[in-house]
Parts: sequence; structure tokens; C-alpha cells
Amino acid sequence: MYGLFGKFTAQAGQRETLLAHLLEAAAQMKAVEGCLLYVVGRATDDLDGIWISEVWRSQTDHQGSLALPATQALITVARPLIAGMSGRVEYEPVGGKGLAD
Repeated sequence: MYGLFGKFTAQAGQRETLLAHLLEAAAQMKAVEGCLLYVVGRATDDLDGIWISEVWRSQTDHQGSLALPATQALITVARPLIAGMSGRVEYEPVGGKGLAD
């Protein structure tokens, strides 16, 4: 398995708009083969911050999802709303509630 944690910082005052686009991406991931978890949340310590947690069957599955036309369209719309990205961590999930054994 392949996992990612990452933080987006929205342009000032644009968090809810960016959040809506990221939630649309999360909805699309339900149909993407290899995506086991895609969770979007508001940062509690940053009015412009959004955290994303992802778990994939493999890094290859994750990379493939970035090439999908729907994903590319969402990236095009969301990119201007992003002031920065930080806190990106890659990890290897080994199990837990919500993940298949």
C-alpha cells in the first residue's frame, strides 16, 4: 500500500471554494480502482488550511489517478485557489480500521 498526508493552503478567503473542489475529487475517487481512502478536512489551526489523507493500493495507482481527465480538469480549476502546499508525507500503511487486512 501507499499513503500520503498533505496540506493545502488556500488563497485568503478561498478555503471553502477549494474545499468544494477537493470534495468533488474525493467523490470521483470512489470509482477509481486502487484508491482505498481519500479524506479531505479543514485544518483547525489555520483558517486557510486543508488536510488530505490518501491510501492507495500502490504508488502506481496513485500516479495513474493524476492522469485521468476528470482529475486533470479538477486540478486546472483548483490550482489558482491554492496559495501553497506543505506537510506532504509519504508512508506505507500496514493496517487499521478502514483498511482491508
